[in-house]
Amino acid sequence: MEKVIEHCDVVVIGGGAAGMTAGIYCGRARLKTQIIEKALVGGQTAHANEIKNYPGFPEGSTGMSLMELFHKQAKMFGVKFRLTDVRAINLEGEDKVVETFCNEFHCKVVIIASGGKPRLTGALNEEKYLYGKGISFCATCDAAANTGKTVMVIGSGDAAIEEGIFLTKFASKVIVSVLHDEGVMDCNEIAKSEALQNDKMEFLWNTTAAEFKGDDHLHAVALKNSKTGEIVDVPVDTCFVFIGYLPNTELFRDMVDMTCDGYVLTNERMETKIPGVFCAGDVRDKFLRQVATAVSDGAIAGYAAERYIAESEMFKNQIMGEAPRLVYLYNATSKDDRELLSILEKYEQSHCDLLFIKADVYKSNGIAQRLNVGETPCVTYIKGNQIVGCVSCGDICPTALDDLLKR
Repeated sequence: MEKVIEHCDVVVIGGGAAGMTAGIYCGRARLKTQIIEKALVGGQTAHANEIKNYPGFPEGSTGMSLMELFHKQAKMFGVKFRLTDVRAINLEGEDKVVETFCNEFHCKVVIIASGGKPRLTGALNEEKYLYGKGISFCATCDAAANTGKTVMVIGSGDAAIEEGIFLTKFASKVIVSVLHDEGVMDCNEIAKSEALQNDKMEFLWNTTAAEFKGDDHLHAVALKNSKTGEIVDVPVDTCFVFIGYLPNTELFRDMVDMTCDGYVLTNERMETKIPGVFCAGDVRDKFLRQVATAVSDGAIAGYAAERYIAESEMFKNQIMGEAPRLVYLYNATSKDDRELLSILEKYEQSHCDLLFIKADVYKSNGIAQRLNVGETPCVTYIKGNQIVGCVSCGDICPTALDDLLKR
């Protein structure tokens, strides 16, 4: 089947909090932006039953409600959404290509915001009970179906305990398997206190999943005591696994730099090692993975993408060229840099045969990086699409510029 080719400025891979925030910033900058999400718009956040620590929502919000607001705002700025998975990608060169089953998107910038997928326990027979057969990763999705039943939660982080508390509104009993010693959890203290006081919650300390048992549907989880080695079958109707996530980065392996765990490495501008490729959200190597930090990443990536495209066009259409030209790189916040502008303007008046281009690096030094300029102020001489030389800092004066033009 021949794929439909579409051209846009930015393709965002992933429609979670980070991806949609990046889309909002790109769309507001009037860039033609396409978000590709393979599952649910909102990503993992959409599955959260309750979010109480996102600023601006003192009463809290469900993950789905919050993500619906993100979705609505992105669409207001003209961002397009495509619910499909990415099959192939080419990140090299100026024209980057993102392929889905039916489409081939050509773009100037790719923002990786593919998030993560739930981490599995690795216990025996786990794969037999995935996908609606007894193992779940979403309390919001499956709580009602477990009304009056006994369920198990594996994990003790914020998600595990908070979702476990939510499950007590439906299930008759919530058994929590915790890896640590009695009383030790990985969640915040408020959730821990509330869980320990909940009569419907039972804690099995120092335990890990050894095997999942049943026929066509899960009937029990065999838990192993990490101290005694004893294995006990615990009858349950559903087991909810909340032991973290793995980054969705298989598609980008050997393209961008990653940690040994598969998280993408970026700088503070969300830039990867490939020009025009940015990364944001939980898929990035970072200290904290929350909706608030995903939004921060997405905002930076979206702004950086807009600057990258603007600088690319300026570099191609103004900075480089056959005709001789002087490029003055300066920081508009620097008094010394601004004062040199008057000297260059006088020099420009006496050299009508030259093009004079001013590039302010205050908000972004992308042009300076492309010209291999490390500090400002700097005047670079370009002729025949080649960088001939430069004069920087205190050396900038009419005589130095005359010498530069003789090269």
